[in-house]
Amino acid sequence: MVTRGPSEDELVEKIIDIDVTSEMETSFLEYAYSVIYARALPDARDGLKPVQRRILYSMDDMGVRPDRPHVKCARVVGEVMGKLHPHGDSAIYDALVRMGQSWAMRLPVVDGHGNFGSLDAGPAAMRYTECRMATAASAMVADIGADTVDFKTNYDGRGTEPVVLPAAFPNLLVNGSTGIAVGMATNIPPHNLVEVVQALKHLLKHPDATVEDLMRFVPGPDLPTGGKIVGLEGIADAYASGRGVFRIRATARIEQTSPRRRGIVVTELPYMIGPERIIEQIKTLHQNKKITGVADIKDLTDLVNGTRLVIEVKNGINPDALLEQLYKLTKLEDSFGINMVALVEGQPQTLSLRDALVVYANHRLDVTLRRTRYLHQQAADRLHLVEGLLLAIVDIDDVIAIIRGSDDAEAARTRLMEVFDLTELQATYILDLRLRRLTKFSRIELETERDDLLARLAELDDIIGSDEALRALVAAELDAMARTHGTPRRTVLLAGGGTTVTAAAAPLEVADDPCTVMLSSAGLLARVDSPEALPSGGRRAQHDVIVSAIRTTARGEYGVLTSAGRVLRAHAIELPSVALTADAPNLQGGTLASELLDLAAGERPLALTRLGADATWALGTERGVVKRVNPEVLTNKDAWEVIRLEEGDAVIGAVELTDETAELTFVSSDAQLLHFPAAAVRAQGRAGAGMAGIKLAAGQKAVFFGAVGDDAVVVTVSGAASALPGTESGSVKVTPFSEYPPKGRATGGVRCHRFLKGEDAIVLAHVGAIPVIAAAASGAPVDLPPATGRRDGSGTPAVQPIAGVASRRHPEADAPAAG
Repeated sequence: MVTRGPSEDELVEKIIDIDVTSEMETSFLEYAYSVIYARALPDARDGLKPVQRRILYSMDDMGVRPDRPHVKCARVVGEVMGKLHPHGDSAIYDALVRMGQSWAMRLPVVDGHGNFGSLDAGPAAMRYTECRMATAASAMVADIGADTVDFKTNYDGRGTEPVVLPAAFPNLLVNGSTGIAVGMATNIPPHNLVEVVQALKHLLKHPDATVEDLMRFVPGPDLPTGGKIVGLEGIADAYASGRGVFRIRATARIEQTSPRRRGIVVTELPYMIGPERIIEQIKTLHQNKKITGVADIKDLTDLVNGTRLVIEVKNGINPDALLEQLYKLTKLEDSFGINMVALVEGQPQTLSLRDALVVYANHRLDVTLRRTRYLHQQAADRLHLVEGLLLAIVDIDDVIAIIRGSDDAEAARTRLMEVFDLTELQATYILDLRLRRLTKFSRIELETERDDLLARLAELDDIIGSDEALRALVAAELDAMARTHGTPRRTVLLAGGGTTVTAAAAPLEVADDPCTVMLSSAGLLARVDSPEALPSGGRRAQHDVIVSAIRTTARGEYGVLTSAGRVLRAHAIELPSVALTADAPNLQGGTLASELLDLAAGERPLALTRLGADATWALGTERGVVKRVNPEVLTNKDAWEVIRLEEGDAVIGAVELTDETAELTFVSSDAQLLHFPAAAVRAQGRAGAGMAGIKLAAGQKAVFFGAVGDDAVVVTVSGAASALPGTESGSVKVTPFSEYPPKGRATGGVRCHRFLKGEDAIVLAHVGAIPVIAAAASGAPVDLPPATGRRDGSGTPAVQPIAGVASRRHPEADAPAAG
């Protein structure tokens, strides 16, 4: 059989001429409509885009609730795509992941399990991750089965989906939204739930409230990543007109990040900015030589401590000024453009703060009213059945006789309706009941239920009939949401320009200004950048005493004399700068010398020295050796010896000699004190081993060495030599230095302390100018007893173990600046 095809005339007749311009306009409008309404813009009532709404509805329908186990994200995505959202699985999964990211949502509505990504990386594939509804999501779909919202058919007409969710909290403002449509876009920042609820409660009570009134409750966005909003003018514009711009600044502070360097520690970043992006920007700026003060940058962010980005600053660079540069050149300070566009009654509108709150308040009023009417109808229907049962129970025998005498159920239903004046619904319900329900006890239950239903209906009638009662109910439910899910504000609002440091106020490089370097008895090193305000040397800080201080400059060098008889070269710029307290420098922010200097095991710092040719020092060792020496700065070395020590010996004291009239003093562990003039010690070179200072008994050692002038006191602390340091308080004695006669060098000296029972050694001693101060290891001050004239008397029991003793005035504090 041959089939004839259409003729040319027939083909020509089916060609339709159209205007290309008109067709393109129509197609573009249809595409734009689809993007605006079906994808990009949220509904102002529940703050959700269609895909987000479908995800939450599907999860609720699947039973993937907060009290159920997690399920594979792929299962949820498949359910949403197969029934409600035919736009591809990637779009659905991206939306699901974002609703579970705590840095993107102020109140996440998806509880994710697995790798949900980060600010710098995407999530794992949906076959690897799991999810369930968060507690807040339950509030979004609560009462959806109580005829609270309208439903529409899905894309294939085989099911239905909600037009909007009941939304028990104002999701549009709390979680914000962002989207790009055709010809329009939306960008709404997150806000604090408690603040928005307070504004809604005020609006429900005062419907004519202005934007200014509402801003008393909602002063600005509250971003999930914290940070600081600098300047509120843009926020006020956005809340009034729906559009505005504000600046977000990272939260950063200056810390001592290493013993040698200070750094900028960033703990909160601007909204949707990740640490890796900041690191990449800083590296690019460093390579292009736009910034020069960054030594290193580390990302120490983790799930336990949160964001921690450490930017180490080079020595000599002002970290505050560098931070200001980073604010200007990187995303550590970013801008956010508010564009509050959402769908209102199916039309895209730019909303002010008041508009957004009014739309949501009206939605909740409508949802609550519809729910109340639904509950009222349910209660009325139940009351109708209960009243029919009560009528039947009165003549239960007749009811049973009618049922037994009827040929079928229809006949029994008709007879019951005629005899007891029941409705068809009541009669059917009675026929469906089991006989055991028709007992005396059931009648009591039914009467109680009837009374409860009547009371419930009266309450519901009051809500339905009173707008004031309806608004009060909505406000109470919002208040309960705020108490359950509300959290404190995370973002700090700064009305002005913040506390930024300008380049003029803080130059990038630290000037070579005078400063004072100090060493405490606990081995802490620090510098004070205001030497003219420094109290007299040796004043006690909050934790221990200052044993040595020296004037230098911020970029100058100084030396550290150690117990190993070495001088270590150090740089003042590497030290942390500490502040002055009311009466003393606070060295709690100092750096341990063991972390800053290359010390050997057991080596400890004793004193600070100028690296100049005119500095002459006297050293004393445990074995009673004394030496006068000029450190003789070695420019090609960072460490050099100033005394040749015998094996097992160690330096216990080092003092700079300003004149030869000073008395060099030893105190031994067996309570012998010897002092002799400094002129009695011949100066030696660095390689010299010194000479005999004090003659020690067998098994004893020197515990103190120093130089003493007029008006000095001797402080000795006795205890048991076998006791662990800090475990016994011991006895302490203070005696005027004038009580001890001088003896010749290399002699045994005179007794300075008489031991009590259980004591056999001097564990700590100090000889210096008055007044003297003492501190415990914890930093607490320890009161010393008054000076006594008995040079060989016993001590007074100390309140607690003494860890350090020093004079309030040290000649080192008044020394000229180090070279």
